Amino acid sequence: MSANTQRFEGEPVENEVRKFADAWTAAERRGDTTALGALLADDFVGIGPRGFMLTKEDWLARHRSGDLKYESFELADTRVRIYRDTAVLTARQVAKATYRGQGVPGQFRATLVFVRDAGRWLLAGLHLSPIMEGA
Repeated sequence: MSANTQRFEGEPVENEVRKFADAWTAAERRGDTTALGALLADDFVGIGPRGFMLTKEDWLARHRSGDLKYESFELADTRVRIYRDTAVLTARQVAKATYRGQGVPGQFRATLVFVRDAGRWLLAGLHLSPIMEGA
């Protein structure tokens, strides 16, 4: 069976990953730390567009403190690749946000790494890169 035709709980794995990514996107947009806490792996690492690294607790703290606020947040142009119990989603992240009152540029290339643990998907890593004009 090829990577794109594997099945997980009755659905193609790619659909499961896309649904999980949608749930993560919605929780991120709302700043829902309870949902995000359940969706992120314990050893999650997020790499921001300026190269900073955030642990799971650091990632959640940005929302808890109110420092990060989204007006809009979505993933576009997504592509999913499956490698057994790991999935890699690449996308264009489009957001309108403020961090500590300062505007955050709105478009990034995003790579999200998901792992399947005990039958459920978790977001283990995220890397953002700014999209430069003309790219």
